[in-house]
Amino acid sequence: MTLTSDGPTKTSSARIRFALLALALGGFGIGSTEFVAMGLLPNIAHDLFPALYASAPAEANAQVGWAISAYALGVVVGAPTIAAFAARLPRKQLLLWLLVAFTLGTIASALAPTFPLILLARFLSALPHGAYFGIASLVAASLMGPGKRGQGVAFVLSGLTIANVIGVPLITWLGQVHGWRAAYLVVAGIFALTFLAVALLVPWQPGDPNATMANELKAFTRLQVWLALLIGAVGFGGFFAVYTYVSPLVTTVTGLNESAVPLVLILIGIGMTVGNLFGGWMADRDLKRGMLLFFALLLIGLAALFFTAATVPGLLISLFVIAAACAALSPTIQTRLMDVAHDSQSIAAALNHSALNIANAAGAFLGGLTIAAGFGYLSPIVVGAALCIGGIALALVAFGIDRSRLRRGVDTGVVHAQHPEPLPID
Repeated sequence: MTLTSDGPTKTSSARIRFALLALALGGFGIGSTEFVAMGLLPNIAHDLFPALYASAPAEANAQVGWAISAYALGVVVGAPTIAAFAARLPRKQLLLWLLVAFTLGTIASALAPTFPLILLARFLSALPHGAYFGIASLVAASLMGPGKRGQGVAFVLSGLTIANVIGVPLITWLGQVHGWRAAYLVVAGIFALTFLAVALLVPWQPGDPNATMANELKAFTRLQVWLALLIGAVGFGGFFAVYTYVSPLVTTVTGLNESAVPLVLILIGIGMTVGNLFGGWMADRDLKRGMLLFFALLLIGLAALFFTAATVPGLLISLFVIAAACAALSPTIQTRLMDVAHDSQSIAAALNHSALNIANAAGAFLGGLTIAAGFGYLSPIVVGAALCIGGIALALVAFGIDRSRLRRGVDTGVVHAQHPEPLPID
């Protein structure tokens, strides 16, 4: 049962499922456009910097790596900006505009003739990333109904995790065979297909008529919002410190052939998919306990990887646990942000993705520093464990503040997940 402006109406379970699949398809496209560059880095470098690649391939690859950084920067900038400015727009309408931006930005990435223009195109194509996931999460939470908000968030995020299992390997292969520009055109086609799916399958939903730029920005005045963002930015860095350097870990430490790397990446994607769905289920039942449990599993997985990475079973089992635990954290942190944001729902839902991209950059940077210092490819695991412990500490501080305020009879600032905002749906 859902609501419209005229009163309650029944939305069929079939329509809800198709709507959720349409929203998840957008996540699939985002996962593909975000991660496919990592697999095609040498191909892009060879095409754009042929002379440099012939003499110094590592330097050419490093220059193309700026395209990945440009995308991450676009996510960090775009998520809160678009969410704050567009909170009053009808949510389906906003999703469609974001998908248009994704499609055009990805086409520009494929067709841009020079590297500076490619950097600009990657930055612009990333701007809708966080806002899409944020608004789609709010729509999915409303479709799922009371008590299932975390599962709605996880369903949208499942598109991104499934992209790591299917989309990224297939599109990477296509780019290797037909050129990296063809790969980006395929991703643009996924976004265009998502536009049609959302237009046809997602019920109309209004924006928040009371939302203003000032109200959305009030999220930044709340301590618990900052703590939730820091939990994501620090704790998630533990995963990215390892994920960024998984290829040399597999080939140098474990001693497997380079052809094994895509299979390891698929295993990581499967772990992320399983963990994400379980994390959404747990977020609806006991968010705080679930977050601490998943952080503990992440830490255990990192420790196991450090001591067993030289063996194939140790590598595979540890990476699966790390990926599953990290992905399970995502819907819990997303839901926590929505809980503590009061009326700033749109910007809170989007900010999670800014925090995760900061974690991406920080984890990769710190892990790279230890490798450059000569500590080897196991050293990023130690960095990851330290960041994970930092995430646990921040979570304990946030939950301790909640308990302290409850004892004093003070509003904790948490809007519980089992009572999500009612949204009109036709």
